[in-house]
Amino acid sequence: MRFIITENKLIPSHSNEDSLKISEIPSISQPQINPHFTYNQELQHLLTGKQILLEDIPHPFEEIHTHYENGYITYRKGIEYIGKKPICNRCGTKSPKWFAAYPCARCGETCLYCRKCLMMGRISECTTLIGWNGSEPSYAEMVNNTIQTSSPEKLLAWQGALSEGQKAASNNVVKAIRDNQEYLVWAVCGAGKTEVLFAGIEAALLAKKRVCIATPRTDVVLELTPRLREVFPRTTIASLYGGSEDRHLFAPLTIATTHQLLRFYHAFDTIILDEVDAFPYTVEESLKHAAIQARKPVSAMIYLTATPNEKWQFECRTGKRAFTTIPARFHRHPLPIPNFSWCGNWQKQLNKNKLPAIVLNWVKDRIQTGMQSLIFFPHIPLMEKALPILRQFTPDIVAVHAADPKRKEKVQMMRSKEITILLTTTILERGVTFPNIDVAVVGSEDQIFTESALVQIAGRAGRSKDFPKGNVTFFHYGKTEEMVKARKQIMTMNREGVKRGLID
Repeated sequence: MRFIITENKLIPSHSNEDSLKISEIPSISQPQINPHFTYNQELQHLLTGKQILLEDIPHPFEEIHTHYENGYITYRKGIEYIGKKPICNRCGTKSPKWFAAYPCARCGETCLYCRKCLMMGRISECTTLIGWNGSEPSYAEMVNNTIQTSSPEKLLAWQGALSEGQKAASNNVVKAIRDNQEYLVWAVCGAGKTEVLFAGIEAALLAKKRVCIATPRTDVVLELTPRLREVFPRTTIASLYGGSEDRHLFAPLTIATTHQLLRFYHAFDTIILDEVDAFPYTVEESLKHAAIQARKPVSAMIYLTATPNEKWQFECRTGKRAFTTIPARFHRHPLPIPNFSWCGNWQKQLNKNKLPAIVLNWVKDRIQTGMQSLIFFPHIPLMEKALPILRQFTPDIVAVHAADPKRKEKVQMMRSKEITILLTTTILERGVTFPNIDVAVVGSEDQIFTESALVQIAGRAGRSKDFPKGNVTFFHYGKTEEMVKARKQIMTMNREGVKRGLID
């Protein structure tokens, strides 16, 4: 967008003469709110806590600009310059490699744009990020029959019971949310992190706070949404992911992929970041920027993980980070400890269409006993080469990976016990639960198998109270530090669980 500045006011212009791209304006003035102006409630609902593009707003620009002139809408630069260096105000990208120029039809000039967040709509030098400056929608407008003349005493319709470890974590989460603090819940795989959040979410909602649960993967959003709608039946819940129908829904409780946080600006009183150790959150600075930008200046941030990185573990040990551990699963049995099994140069054997005898014997034992198993491989070509070798024993072996168009169907086949053994890459290291399985990693020395990944993989076994045990074997061609750290972390959690009386 281009503007002419007259008496410190922005006037839209379609001419390049005497007008500036919004990124060229030194300081964007914000008009005072006109209390006599009748604002459009649809715009209020659409823009509160957001930073979105003009083309994403189903209202004419004339109406939007009138709201700006009356103080109800904010304009922010899509791209800003610090000296001569550009920065994308939506995703926070500063690296020159993510910026490129193109002939822009909107402003009639060559325009710099950000390639990092292009999937969310183009941010360029003439792009305006549009937000809301008026009051937020009333809480009664956000919920389904929740708020009448007085606040309800209870929103949570969950009849379950928390374990002692869960109770301690839940109480601390409630306190952190009430006090607008940052807090880490370090809970072992299968500890029941979602249930730990219920009381904290309810406390926030009763205090008329907006809550967002953000997770790296769409399938987790799809899994959490019906579950939370069941336990908070009177609360409007927005479910946000690529292609979601709830994109413009203003709700007190939002469940979103971390990428969707890029659309928000000072929106939430509480953000719960799930799986903070998982890709892509761990490698994309733009997602960390989005999480910070989406929270209000005074707000709570709750982090959930089974495998915090070394820096966070050190901060926990030295008292620099507030945290709670849940070192045991709800069924009070210890976590399965991985066995290390040397298998020689397995890749060399695989190139000859063979697998080490020790691996084959492990597989045969599972087939003979009918024990379902997950076998992890570091790379797709290696897994696909191993598949026909293992299928000589039984046709009930299937392989799956991230780009597999039948990924969901194959996982469901495993759940319904139509297949005995599922070969997989790290896509199934987290987020899936099978009640009674053994787990193996072939090539656990590969650099893709970090401490975090191996702890998560081991955490697939023994999750059910009916089948709390499971065999976990890391087949390797040389023990790595990551393998050792993973086993040490699991053993440490087991010891802490026993010490705290959480493991029988």
